[in-house]
Amino acid sequence: MLDELGDWRKTHFTRDITPELVGKEVILGGWVRNYRDLGGLKFLSLQDKYGERQITLKKGTISDDIFDKAKVGYQYCLMVKGTVKAFDAAPGGIEIIPSDLKILNKTPDKLPIDMTGETISELDLRLNHRALDLRSLRNQAIFEIRGEMLRSIRHFLFERAFTEITTPKIIGSATEGGTELFPIMYFEREAFLTQSAQLYKEQLSGVYERVFEISDCFRAEKSRTKRHICEIFMLDVEMAFVTMDDILILLEELVYNVIKDIRDNKMKELKFLEMEKETILPELPFPRYKYEEIIDLINNKFGFNLEFGEDPSTEAYRKLGKELPDYYYITHWPMAIKPFYIMPSKDPKYSESFDLQKGMLELTSGGTRVHNKIQLENALESKGLNLVSFESHLRAFDYGMPPHAGFGLGIDRWLTMICGLDDIRETVMYPRTPDRLEP
Repeated sequence: MLDELGDWRKTHFTRDITPELVGKEVILGGWVRNYRDLGGLKFLSLQDKYGERQITLKKGTISDDIFDKAKVGYQYCLMVKGTVKAFDAAPGGIEIIPSDLKILNKTPDKLPIDMTGETISELDLRLNHRALDLRSLRNQAIFEIRGEMLRSIRHFLFERAFTEITTPKIIGSATEGGTELFPIMYFEREAFLTQSAQLYKEQLSGVYERVFEISDCFRAEKSRTKRHICEIFMLDVEMAFVTMDDILILLEELVYNVIKDIRDNKMKELKFLEMEKETILPELPFPRYKYEEIIDLINNKFGFNLEFGEDPSTEAYRKLGKELPDYYYITHWPMAIKPFYIMPSKDPKYSESFDLQKGMLELTSGGTRVHNKIQLENALESKGLNLVSFESHLRAFDYGMPPHAGFGLGIDRWLTMICGLDDIRETVMYPRTPDRLEP
């Protein structure tokens, strides 16, 4: 028989239960992460979204009804009313002595994954039971850091006069010329899920000057690696009246500030993930290497035979990451392998573009954009793209489009690195891959 919620409401989260509340009555709600029944003494570890607190039930100290009722299983959903008591041996030096208890829901005798923290179940099994898996203390730490990352990004950009924008996720044509798009039926016509906010944020930089979006994008890549997923979360930034050089400074300052905020506000979570000595403040400015310098380094030091215009392989990046383990820029990529909207350098063999790397991982691509309509039309044609497909985008360049530059940063990939994770799927609550469409 389950209890009704009735007029009970949580008065505190577990993180709010501090020594200042000793002697006070509180109501907590959450899930049983662990329990021990020692006969006349029972310990329940009650977990909520912020952590856990020990509930101590001693026969003779509490009523027999409550003591007998506390026959619980892992992940039972409970509410507990009780008095806060100092107890050095309890986690955090505090325990709750219950005066009443409600069992709001029960679980099967055997859960599909381990929730005690003693072991970590295999990732695919955990993803199959993601709503349960996300309650783990490890996942709590990951997504607390993710939340801090997003708050910090927004704060940083708002302080610098950026406007947050929202752009369509359903588009009428493959406007960037890519083939890795998901087609959908949009009433009686074909449409696509967007793979980038690029063209919209460029247009909006001609309205609000400094814009950003944090949103989903979709990539129909059949990559089955630990670094790729099909629904990604991106930070897109665009600025008017600047060039790539200004963006490089902005981006490295953003990275620095986000890591500082995570260290200042989520050190407990970093320590839980054993990343407090790994996720440290980077030195500014970040080193800058031109594309040809990186190719020469890879070829001469690691014995590769890359030619100008090639994108380094995963193995080449892995070697490069050991040589350059921190944050660094690769700038001035060959124009031939860059999208039509990227500005050529004075030597048109090169482009005003860059990648931000952390070791072997690419976190960001960006650069200066073409803002002259005729030059943009020529660039589209040189890439073999149909001007008609870009008619609405090109129209925006009739109205005084300013010089502009920007970047896109993969939130999930960056979080994977900050938290020291092995697989990008762990940074997404419900990841989508070529093989996973549910839960």
